[in-house]
Amino acid sequence: MTPDGVLGWIVAVLLVLLAAAILILYFRGSFRRKISYPMQNVPRVDEPNFFLAIAGFSSSLPTQAHPTGFFVEADEIYAARLEAIQSAQRTIHFETFYMTPGQRADDFAIALGGRAQAGVAVQLVVDHHGSSSMPKKYWKSLEAAGVEVHFFSPFTWRAPLDYNTRTHRKLLLIDSNVALIGGAGVSDEWDGKSDTGGTAPWRDFEVRYEGAILSTLEGVFMENWTTVGGTADLSLQVFQPAPPKGQTAFVTMGTFSPENSALHILFQTSIQAARQRLWISSPYLVPDKYTRKVLVEASKAGVDVRILTMGVRNDKAYVYYTARELYGDLLEAGVKIYEYAPNMLHAKVVLVDDSWVSHGSTNLDERSFFLNDEMNVSVSDRHLAQQVESFLLDSFANSTLITLKDWQDRPLLEQIRGKFGLIFRQLL
Repeated sequence: MTPDGVLGWIVAVLLVLLAAAILILYFRGSFRRKISYPMQNVPRVDEPNFFLAIAGFSSSLPTQAHPTGFFVEADEIYAARLEAIQSAQRTIHFETFYMTPGQRADDFAIALGGRAQAGVAVQLVVDHHGSSSMPKKYWKSLEAAGVEVHFFSPFTWRAPLDYNTRTHRKLLLIDSNVALIGGAGVSDEWDGKSDTGGTAPWRDFEVRYEGAILSTLEGVFMENWTTVGGTADLSLQVFQPAPPKGQTAFVTMGTFSPENSALHILFQTSIQAARQRLWISSPYLVPDKYTRKVLVEASKAGVDVRILTMGVRNDKAYVYYTARELYGDLLEAGVKIYEYAPNMLHAKVVLVDDSWVSHGSTNLDERSFFLNDEMNVSVSDRHLAQQVESFLLDSFANSTLITLKDWQDRPLLEQIRGKFGLIFRQLL
């Protein structure tokens, strides 16, 4: 075959693949009209009607939460998790998206297996796609120790496209008394042992909670535990009444819905509630046009809008270049965009004014809003807000502030990669 013939064959294959991908998106309803959630008279986060409005509007579960720990980067996060696991006397419930072979996964297995052998009921929901690199013998060793393991959304010929729907939640619940909520998976990558080009730990954090929120989080876990084949334990041992303690909070869940999204509402309302400050951290920054619109409006209204996202050292280059295509109107409106420099930025949090914090597994992208099972905890707590503020200030100081000129001068190849990625932004 001549070189021209080979080139023609390659182009034909690529066109067929592109057409197939577009057809899949079409039949999944990816091109349907998205809801914009227009609002007026959005209250400040310190006004009493803010909680009433946002809880009902975003189908969130109101509760009370007492933040009792704040852990930054791999060593602190994994140490807090292992300490919590080793303290368990009755139950350990864990749901996560990402696991890879390595020391962190081995330490996790030893701790869980040890508590299971001691009589603790240990139950795991693990995303099938996110844990695909783990060997079968790993799960068999856990099950041999008495750990119950179920996988979320394994591939099935009955509904092959459902494999694209994932649980992205990360929650660890101990004895229905302590919860650890953050964005980290179970992987040595958070230690900097990855192919991102950096050796520093990935930038992430986790919060420990106590109080009434535990019963709500147990219900969140049981939802997916029964979905994957487990049996929900609704006993008093799991759902324990808790005295009023801590701050007003609520839990917002996201489940597959191509049109309506509780988390989309949560983010849009939080953004529009900001009066002085709106600081956001999202590694995968591919916001829809309505979210970009309210970010622009907030900045033009004088709110200090800053967004922290991943930089050139990242785990998904195709998302990075796609995200950069959307910087333009944000930068023109005065939004400050920081790309974290030492290594991968993975923290997901929204900080509004002086007290409002929303964090969890949700990225500022359409996959989190409309495809994944996600979960955010939102709480009005000044001390937690101060801890998040310190985390973000330190992150900004170790980031590159992108200017409008920087963005306009980006290489042509980068622009092409980004524009191509935008075609599939709902799947990134």
